[in-house]
Amino acid sequence: MPTGVAIRDVREQLFAAAERVLLRDGPNALTSRAVTTEAGCAKGVLHRHFDDFDAFLAELVRDRIGEVEGRGAALSGAAGTGTVAGNVAAALTDLFGPLALGVLGLVASRDALRARLRRTTPVGIPLLTEAGAVLAAYLAAERDLGRLVAECDPDALAFTVVGSGHLLFAGRDGGAPPAAEVRRVVGTVLAGATPQTG
Repeated sequence: MPTGVAIRDVREQLFAAAERVLLRDGPNALTSRAVTTEAGCAKGVLHRHFDDFDAFLAELVRDRIGEVEGRGAALSGAAGTGTVAGNVAAALTDLFGPLALGVLGLVASRDALRARLRRTTPVGIPLLTEAGAVLAAYLAAERDLGRLVAECDPDALAFTVVGSGHLLFAGRDGGAPPAAEVRRVVGTVLAGATPQTG
């Protein structure tokens, strides 16, 4: 098997194992030993592909960021369909799933990881910053279509929505908040940016 394929398979197996540990046991349980045990491989396998455990974790977070950015194209493609608040509420619910919340907890709890992530996310909180940029691009597209008022600030709206969404979703043992509550918060944030009819 070509080397590049084998490495990619190992990376994906290790990432999947880390995600399972993170979801099941939380950020504090995420160690190189826990990941390799979950993946069913020797500890040395992780260190053959990554400089150290923090390098592995940084790539894990960047992988999640890549998924968020990938979904951004689909979200921007939805501009002009449905309702703006409905599309944003759905995007928030997708963004703040259990795995993303676990990744955010991991980023918050590890100084060395945050330092590594500063290379690609120099300001803000990695994952939240990129989610804000994705939402801002979508809101700018809706503004260009006239579904938001011309004077609205998509960046400010997006970061307000992401911050509110994080507070709304984080720390819930019973899963996600009710969809109606998510729509209410998003609707409140977007109320001043929505053209008035009548």
